[in-house]
Amino acid sequence: MSAQTARPWTASYADGVPDDIEVTDDTLVDLIDQAVRTYPKHTALEFFRRETRYRDLGDQIARVAEGLRRLGVEAGDRVALVLPSCPQHVVAFYAVLRLGAIVVEHNPLYTPREMRHQFEDHGAKVAIAWDKAVELLQDFPSDLKLDAIVSVDLTDAMPLALRTALKLPLPSIRARRDKLTTPVRRTVPWDDLVSTRRLRQSHPRPTADDTALIQYTSGTTGTPKGAVLSHRNVVVNAAQARAWVPQVERGRAVVYGVLPLFHAYGLTLCLSFAMSMGARLVLFPTFDPDLVLPVMKKRPPTFLPAVPPIYARLTDAAAAKKVSLQGTAISISGAMPLSKEVVEPWEQATGGVLVEGYGLSETSPVLMANPVSDARRLGAVGLPLPSTEARVVDPDDTDADRAVGEVGELLVRGPQVFSGYWRKPDETAAVFVGDGWFRTGDSVSMDADGFFTIADRLKELIITGGFNVSPTEVEQALAEQRGVKEAAVVGMPSTHSGEDVVAAIVLEDGAEVDVEKLREAVRSGLAAYKVPRRIHIVDELPRSIIGKVLRKKVREQLVQREGGTD
Repeated sequence: MSAQTARPWTASYADGVPDDIEVTDDTLVDLIDQAVRTYPKHTALEFFRRETRYRDLGDQIARVAEGLRRLGVEAGDRVALVLPSCPQHVVAFYAVLRLGAIVVEHNPLYTPREMRHQFEDHGAKVAIAWDKAVELLQDFPSDLKLDAIVSVDLTDAMPLALRTALKLPLPSIRARRDKLTTPVRRTVPWDDLVSTRRLRQSHPRPTADDTALIQYTSGTTGTPKGAVLSHRNVVVNAAQARAWVPQVERGRAVVYGVLPLFHAYGLTLCLSFAMSMGARLVLFPTFDPDLVLPVMKKRPPTFLPAVPPIYARLTDAAAAKKVSLQGTAISISGAMPLSKEVVEPWEQATGGVLVEGYGLSETSPVLMANPVSDARRLGAVGLPLPSTEARVVDPDDTDADRAVGEVGELLVRGPQVFSGYWRKPDETAAVFVGDGWFRTGDSVSMDADGFFTIADRLKELIITGGFNVSPTEVEQALAEQRGVKEAAVVGMPSTHSGEDVVAAIVLEDGAEVDVEKLREAVRSGLAAYKVPRRIHIVDELPRSIIGKVLRKKVREQLVQREGGTD
C-alpha cells in the first residue's frame, strides 16, 4: 500500500468520527422498516405543513408496493420515477425497492428528447410520474414498451386549506385526473395504489448486493450513462454521513429537502440519511426562499444539504425579511466551489457550521467532506469519509502516485463506489484500474494533513446550479440549428450558479443569426439550465494538432472577450 492509501486524513477527523464504519447486509428496505418500528409516532415527512408519521409512511409504502405488484412489477424490473420532491416520491421510492425492483430517477423537467434516451437505455415497464409530465411519457413511441404510467398530483399531499388557497379545488383536480386515465397508454391514478391492501409479507425481499438504483450521470460524450448502485452502496453512504456528524441525534433531527430527490446528492443526504436517522424530512417541491423561510422560523434544520447559491439566497432573503436563521446547526455544501463570501455571512446568521464536500453519482454520491470542526478548510473539498481510500496519480500512468501537494487524477475505492454503468461494459472497464480503483476523472491535490482540493475537472462537465451539463450535448443542439457551422460550449464563472453555460459558435458562410432566437430554438430540446446564457459568434475555434476543439482555449478567449478574469 502506498503512502497515500495509508489514509493520513483520519488524523484530521473531528472528535467522535470513526476511521471505519461497519458494513452490514442491511438494505434500504431494512432501514425504512427499522425507522417505522422505532419511531412510529414521530413525524417522518413534512410538506407544506402537512405531516406524515413513520407508521403511516410504512403503511403507504406497503400499499403502493402491492399496487405496483398488481401492475406486474417484479424483482429486477426498472421503475422510472419522474417526480419533484414530494411525499409521493418518498413512498414510491421505497415501494419499488420493497419489491426487489430498481428505481430509476429522472428530472421531471427534462424535454422529451432527453427523457426518451434514458427510457430507451433502462427499459422501464412502469413509470410513476408527476401529472404534468404524464403527457410527455404518453407520447413515447410504442417500441419503448412502457406498460403503465402512475399519475401523481402533488396537491394531494398538501393540506386541504392550502389547496383551496391555491385555487385548485377538488373538482378541477378530479377532472384533470379523469382526463389522464384515458390516454394512449394505461394510466393509473396514484390514489388507486395508495388504496390497495397492504403488500403480502411473504414477498421476497431484496438483498444488500441487489441493484437498488440507476442514477444517470452526464458524460463528455453527451450521452448520459446509468450508474448502477446497490442497496449496500447507498446504505453505506448514509451510514458514512451519519458517522461524519455524530452530534446529530437520531429520532430528533430535522433535515431540509431543498435539493431535488431525483439528484444523487439530494437522494442520499436528504432522503436516505434522513430516513435512516428517524428524522423529520421537510420537503420542498422546488427551492424558493419564500417557501423555506417561514418553515425555518418555526423549526430550523438540524442538517441542511444544499449548494452555494441556495445558501446565498437564503442569507440575503432572511436579512431582507428580518427572519432569524439561528438554530440551523450543520450545513453541507456540494456540487460547486464554496467561497468565503457565502460561508461567512451564513455562519454569522445561523450560528452554525457550513462545510464543503465532494462526490459523484458513481459513489452514491459522497466521497469527501470537511470536518464539522474548527479544522475545516475553506477551498478544500475535505477528507475522504470513513472506510474510503483515495490516491492521487499520474493520469497517464495510474500506477504512479503523485507526491503530497502535487496535482494528479483522483482514484477512489470504498463500499459506496458503484459496480459499473448500466449495460455498458466497455465504459465500465475504462473507469476501473488496478484492484478496484475508480477513476473519478477529476484533477486534485492532497496536502500533508489529508485535505483534498479540486484543481480542475478532467471530464469538462459544466456544473450550474448543482446540475451537471455535458458540453457535447449542448454543442450538438446548437449545431443542428440553421446557420450554425460548429459550436463549443464551456462553463464560465458565475456569482449565482457556480458556472454559466456559455457558447462560442462559428456561422456558415454568409449566414446571419439572432443569438436570442438561437437560444429559444435550442430550448425546445434542452432543459432550461442547459440552455446557454450567452452565445458569442467567433470566426474560428481553437484546435489541437489533430483537429480537436480545445475547450480550455475557448474558455480563455471568452473570459477575455467578456472582460472577466479567470
